Amino acid sequence: MSGSTRNKGENATLEQALSRLNFKPRRLEPGHVWLAGAGPGDPGCLTLEVLAALSEADAVVYDALVSPDVVAVAESAELFFAGKRGGKPSMKQDDITALLVRLARAGRRVVRLKGGDPYIFGRGGEEALALARENIPFRVLPGLTSGLSALAATGIPATMRGINKAVILATGHAAGTDDDIDWAAIARTGQPVVVYMGMANLPLIAAALLDGGLAPSTPAAVIVAATTPQERIVVATLATIAEEAAAAGLTAPALIVVGGIVAMRAALAGEA
Repeated sequence: MSGSTRNKGENATLEQALSRLNFKPRRLEPGHVWLAGAGPGDPGCLTLEVLAALSEADAVVYDALVSPDVVAVAESAELFFAGKRGGKPSMKQDDITALLVRLARAGRRVVRLKGGDPYIFGRGGEEALALARENIPFRVLPGLTSGLSALAATGIPATMRGINKAVILATGHAAGTDDDIDWAAIARTGQPVVVYMGMANLPLIAAALLDGGLAPSTPAAVIVAATTPQERIVVATLATIAEEAAAAGLTAPALIVVGGIVAMRAALAGEA
């Protein structure tokens, strides 16, 4: 039996629950840059460390995938939009890095805010390396990566005993080019693949996985705006996912999921 003295039926407030964590955030110092992950979209997915950093920052450089509600936490900070969208005018990566260095050298408390996790297809590694070379103190605050949290939010377990022993995270932006990854090798693993930045190339990616040996009936899904009120998902087969996603009007940014784990969504919902 619990040793708590709380009266029966009495619920702790959020403030009380947080106080019991004894969470003591590190201080964001002038001239430092923290690379922070904002998670998949829902402010509820924000970590306490990132929340604390935003409350201290006086400069926030944020991406397009970061929720406006999360950006609004940094009410005392100057905001710099650095969103990148494939095929649309956007800030160059070198310019973003130069901005981080300039702000740090001006003595600002800088948070570089990215959707998901900074180190998962967020170019956080590139920015961290550039800061290190410029002798700018930096720290990385992990975030929930969209490639896994979007699955959980839409009822797809990333791993399931009897179905998979690994999950592959891949980028699809270079599909069909000389810089493309070996989709046939991915297909031969038989393990589920979660594709970032692949919506524009979905027909090419699906065809490459089929050519690599995956069955046309392999379950597949496209997830848009996971964890947000705009969340949408289309579930189909690998043979039909490109056509059905287009018919539903799904557009980037989106995640593509291919593999047996997708079928678990219907099973967990009692539909299978």
